[in-house]
Amino acid sequence: MHRIIAVALLATAPLTAQTVTPPAAITAENVPAIPLSLAAAVRPYLEYRTAAFRDWDPVSRGMIIATRFGDAAQLARVLVPGGDRRQISFENEPIGAAGLSKSGDALVLTKDIGGGEFFQLYRLDSGRLTLLSDGKSRNTGAVWSKDGRLVGYTSTRRNGSDGDLYVVDPRDPASDRRVAIRSGGGWGFEDFAPDGRSALVSQRLSVERSELYRLDLASGTLTRLDKPGAPVSLAKVAHAPDGTIWALSDQGSDTQRLVTLDGRGGFTVKYGGRWDVEEFDISADGSFVAITVNEAGASKLRILDTATGALRGEAKLPAGVITGLKIAPWGAIGFSLASATSPADAWSVDPVTLAATRWTNSETGGLDATLNREPELVRVKSFDGVEVSGFLYSPDPARFPGKRPLLLDIHGGPEGQTRPGFIGRANYLVNELGIAVFYPNVRGSTGYGRKFVGLDNGPWQRENTVKDIGAFLDALTARSDIDASRVAETGASYGGYMCNAVAIAYGARLKSALCLRAISNFVTLLENTESYRRDLRRVEYGDERDPKSRAKLTEISPLTRAGELRIPLMLVTGSNDPRVKPSESYQMAEAVRKNGVPVWHVIAANEGHGFQKKENLDYQFLATVTFWKATLLK
Repeated sequence: MHRIIAVALLATAPLTAQTVTPPAAITAENVPAIPLSLAAAVRPYLEYRTAAFRDWDPVSRGMIIATRFGDAAQLARVLVPGGDRRQISFENEPIGAAGLSKSGDALVLTKDIGGGEFFQLYRLDSGRLTLLSDGKSRNTGAVWSKDGRLVGYTSTRRNGSDGDLYVVDPRDPASDRRVAIRSGGGWGFEDFAPDGRSALVSQRLSVERSELYRLDLASGTLTRLDKPGAPVSLAKVAHAPDGTIWALSDQGSDTQRLVTLDGRGGFTVKYGGRWDVEEFDISADGSFVAITVNEAGASKLRILDTATGALRGEAKLPAGVITGLKIAPWGAIGFSLASATSPADAWSVDPVTLAATRWTNSETGGLDATLNREPELVRVKSFDGVEVSGFLYSPDPARFPGKRPLLLDIHGGPEGQTRPGFIGRANYLVNELGIAVFYPNVRGSTGYGRKFVGLDNGPWQRENTVKDIGAFLDALTARSDIDASRVAETGASYGGYMCNAVAIAYGARLKSALCLRAISNFVTLLENTESYRRDLRRVEYGDERDPKSRAKLTEISPLTRAGELRIPLMLVTGSNDPRVKPSESYQMAEAVRKNGVPVWHVIAANEGHGFQKKENLDYQFLATVTFWKATLLK
């Protein structure tokens, strides 16, 4: 077990009043003293905030949003477009999901402690929380019934691993009851039937496979609604007011389409094409469906008329990424929208006129966010002819002429996708330091079809994703605006594995690497990750219990080849991380330091899989900038 040293900062220069003091929860190993002058220069880029749409308020016809006024995101009400954000939750920890009952008389939210992801359900009343779950286990996926009487959710309270199905009337915590015992993880409520007697529930077995069931709420009986056989992914399932089941499915297709299901394994395509339909919601009267389509990373919002099956049109919105789609009882379509020139804000669209209204205008530290650089879509052919792509944010050539240093930032998941949204603090790297930042989507990323997302599955295909980075390096360093002698890389979670692996495979072409919550050994990852998620990870990475798979997982793990990592390395770790345990970073740091390589390590005692508290995020970024200045820009 790694011993976290008590010293707040191991500085190469003595601490003075002119240096940044790390937050109390931060341990910074081998990080040099950070001058206050850097903090002052960076500060405007640290002070942006976002406003994430959570739900409509049926009483005021306003919105419930999540935004940050202090150190962690909390809930607030916005009564009218452009109105004040009136804070309604006041916790030390960030608030996760939140939703109101049909009448607006009860608001249910989720919250964990220290990023541990053992979420609890609460009812919020007058700024105070009432616990609805057991206070110990992991409780997720709260879904309201149509009449607003019950909330369905999944809990691991029985044994810490399996996701059983529960319902509760949030007005009466004593009404909490288990409806069905289930085996394995990935279980969740999708929607309640209009008559309130049953619910649609699914088990997500992998990014490529889901199973759908009808749950009888009285007896707990589950009835399979899809046919066993070829794996199908169901991203969302919901009842229309007339009982028709709508879903996002890739059955019979390489992409995700909007379909209706007959409950016997059959389906009818309502909308689909080259790109994934990523979200949908059905109006209260069933007359239309709002859908968002992921076209090369950018979201398009379209309205489908259920009577005719025809599109009513597409909303005119800034190019960006839409999340959290939900239709109000009166028909307004709410969502969050983030773009390169705006942090995530709450918006609505009128389903008749398709007019878009921005409800919030989040602050950006006094900076003019419209001056941020728009990304360029870059496509390349990888080693085996597979096309991979990503987004390049290039500095202003008028301010930073000539060849620019390059930073590759690899997303996690691996079933994720980097999209052309707001890059937050990283805008400082582009706008003020003149660094070109590239966000690749290697094979295995979502958004490019079922075949593409499966190209990295298992240990024998895993290193092909690292080769994709080699193809990007070849293409980008051949450009006239990129300095091939100044290239670095970073990545988080699975992207952290990529970060470690790329530092080994392409270290001769890199100046440094910054790996966050990074996998270093697939075997120890699978053995130590929380039990409720272990089987899902085995489907993706391989089963460490099988001798052949275990041998291959060990072979491709960065820790096995840590002796080859010779470039400066920085690691970032949350002590409460339930997914990639801190030991993954500790063992990598220890191994690389044996090479005589400098390793900086930032550890937060009160964070999990990714920092969420502002003071920790700010310090992490200041250390990051210091690292790039010391390694990439010198």
